[in-house]
Amino acid sequence: MSQMDEKIEGIYQEVFRRNPGETEFHQAVQEVLECLGPVLVKHPEFADRKIIQRICEPERQIIFRVPWQDDKGEVHINRGFRVEFNSSLGPYKGGLRFHPSVYLGIIKFLGFEQIFKNSLTGMPIGGGKGGSDFDPKGKSDDEVMRFCQSFMTELHRHLGEHTDVPAGDIGVGGREIGYMFGQYKRITNRYEPGVLTGKGLTWGGSLVRTEATGYGATYFVNEMLKARKDSFDGKICLVSGSGNVAIYTIEKIHQLGGKCVACSDSNGVIYDEKGLDLDLIKQLKEVERRRIQDYATTHKHARYIPNGNIWEIPCQVAMPSATQNEINGKDAKTLVKNGCIAVGEGANMPTTPEGIKVFQTANIAYGPGKAANAGGVATSALEMQQNAGRDSWDFEYTEKKLEQIMINIHRNCFETAEEYGSPGNYVLGANICGFIKVANAMVAHGLI
Repeated sequence: MSQMDEKIEGIYQEVFRRNPGETEFHQAVQEVLECLGPVLVKHPEFADRKIIQRICEPERQIIFRVPWQDDKGEVHINRGFRVEFNSSLGPYKGGLRFHPSVYLGIIKFLGFEQIFKNSLTGMPIGGGKGGSDFDPKGKSDDEVMRFCQSFMTELHRHLGEHTDVPAGDIGVGGREIGYMFGQYKRITNRYEPGVLTGKGLTWGGSLVRTEATGYGATYFVNEMLKARKDSFDGKICLVSGSGNVAIYTIEKIHQLGGKCVACSDSNGVIYDEKGLDLDLIKQLKEVERRRIQDYATTHKHARYIPNGNIWEIPCQVAMPSATQNEINGKDAKTLVKNGCIAVGEGANMPTTPEGIKVFQTANIAYGPGKAANAGGVATSALEMQQNAGRDSWDFEYTEKKLEQIMINIHRNCFETAEEYGSPGNYVLGANICGFIKVANAMVAHGLI
């Protein structure tokens, strides 16, 4: 805690005391608070109004039971969450995660990050997050439908296009969003497309939403490279994961001239030194819902590494796009040793504090998730705009808007880091830039 201002360290210790056992939330709060000492010097009104203490306490935390029945008639009970963290800039906005690891600490860490990420987009959206410890993996479509309907039966009462607008996250794609939207419509008797984002294109969804997080993260890294008079051209890249974020990160890397040679799933890593066959990955993951090891069945030259560590493969650009804390200090040292020059986080908080320190010490261009992966929620906000206007934009127009948003986020983070005496420190730039906008709104709204 030595990097913290003394007053702010006291605030962190109180957050730690009031939220026992929520390690991911503690980590997310610490990473932001370590950057805010100079902000309180420049803006003493934030300390007077206890903005930091208030921003660390969610406006509302909802926990509920989700009973559902499997195809054999057996009853299961899961736990549902929605943390409506901060609505100073607009309605709560953030995804729903369905994964066995989900508990309150995970949802609060994601929701806390979402406040600043959403602020950085420049869009009028607040921060929230939700989900369940339900695992859709291995479940039939009917089982997933029954779970989603039960989940939404409780959650619907807390949602609304001017109140709280969820989207997808890990384990929640177009299928799950469709089932939840159908149940919301059934219960409320309202066709309110702006209440969920990530919808199907034929019923209110936005083009580019599927690609947005991956494309946006790649645009952000491209801007970091440009700032160093470099580019993706000819760079060897690694992308962890093989979901939406990873797939469309790989796609944009290839479009910008890079070569992605490895990706992964929870069972292992596929390494193809010739460059990944993206069409095959899309077929395996998006159509057939198979494991990444099946890539090697089609491409015999590729190597599948069961339970492998993707960060041991030499690269110049690394883009963690799977889950939190997947790059530790040892992994970061390996990446630096093997010639990595840039890291862009497609996932939320995928690098541990030790790993971040390694990257910053080595002067790696390091883009934290709250800045680099903000393209997903930004395009969700664009989807909300289209829904509000009963409109539908074409792919090129929407992608151009996404690219400009990511360019603006990079510029704001870059300039803020310089203003506060840490040029090139995107962690500090993102945290301060995101925080100040929210803090000013909270001051303006009074003590609420």
